[in-house]
Amino acid sequence: MKKIITTTKAPAPIGPYNQAVLNGNTLYTSGQIAFNPETNELVLDDIKTETKQVMENLKAVLEAAEMTFENVIKTSIFISDMNNFSLINEVYGSYFNEDTAPARETVEVANLPKFVNVEISMIASK
Repeated sequence: MKKIITTTKAPAPIGPYNQAVLNGNTLYTSGQIAFNPETNELVLDDIKTETKQVMENLKAVLEAAEMTFENVIKTSIFISDMNNFSLINEVYGSYFNEDTAPARETVEVANLPKFVNVEISMIASK
């Protein structure tokens, strides 16, 4: 059965979607960008700070579903410039245990919402 997951600790959706959907024991998050949920402003100081905000938003969504990054089984990373990959990967990797890190893909795209530099979505399971 589908259950909508929401939290005020992550940015509110700005369209016809939800922060996450729990279906059985599997959680599907919407892509997160670097909106600070307290200020409703983008955090675009530098790519590492931007990626950290994205990961903190995802952490909040996972927590709302009573999960952690250890529950994540798959991630999708969309970036606007593959030259930022190593910096994004450095921040992203700090949230996971390398031995149990999820599967993932990283794709360079022409544009992202609000013209941000990185967007990440996740699939997690209890």
